[in-house]
Amino acid sequence: MAKIKVTLTKSPIGAIPAHRKIVQALGLTKMHKTVEFEDGPAVRGAIRKVSHLVTVDEV
Repeated sequence: MAKIKVTLTKSPIGAIPAHRKIVQALGLTKMHKTVEFEDGPAVRGAIRKVSHLVTVDEV
C-alpha cells in the first residue's frame, strides 16, 4: 500500500471540537508536525474532515 505524509499547517485552536479531536487522533500535536500513515479509507476520511488544517503528500 502507498504511504501518505500528513502535516499540521494551521492551528486547530479556533476549530470546532470535533475537528480538534480528529487532529489529535491523527497524532498531530504541534504545528508543522508530520506523521506517516498507510493509505486507506479511514485515514482518508479523517483527512477529508480536517483538510483545511493539514497538507497531504504522497510518499
